[in-house]
Amino acid sequence: MKIAILSDTHIRYGRKLPSFVWNVLSEVDTIIHAGDVVTKSLIEELDLIAPVIAVRGNCDWLMEELPEKIIAKLGSLRIGVTHGYLGSGKNTPERAYNFFSGEDVDMIIFGHSHIPYKNVYEGVLLFNPGSPTERRGQPQFSMGLLNLSEKKGNFDIQHLFF
Repeated sequence: MKIAILSDTHIRYGRKLPSFVWNVLSEVDTIIHAGDVVTKSLIEELDLIAPVIAVRGNCDWLMEELPEKIIAKLGSLRIGVTHGYLGSGKNTPERAYNFFSGEDVDMIIFGHSHIPYKNVYEGVLLFNPGSPTERRGQPQFSMGLLNLSEKKGNFDIQHLFF
């Protein structure tokens, strides 16, 4: 199973996802969006490709139907998804981790900072795909790709840079 991971797309009038992103999306089974979608039409477009799991970011004022966090079961993994701006902590990864305090998750996917991040903390993989549309000081645009195998707990997660 292939899962695309997006965050901080900030799609508003006149902006589109780069063709590189659409090429990757054409080959996935599920799409996770960790917030700051901005317009509902992007979720609708993504949903034409694959099922979408999405949470609300701090710029998603008009998307109140999106939850602030989700725990999705994909394969044998329990994946927490949040934007990363809520909760206690001195930085975005810490806030994302603390937001799922007491929850049974294998991985937490978050966004907000636009900074690609991958680290294991207290046995939980923390992953920020970065942004495919706003680098904010990063050398490249980015997104994530999660490959789950049929074997329990066997997966590969990576950043795709362009």
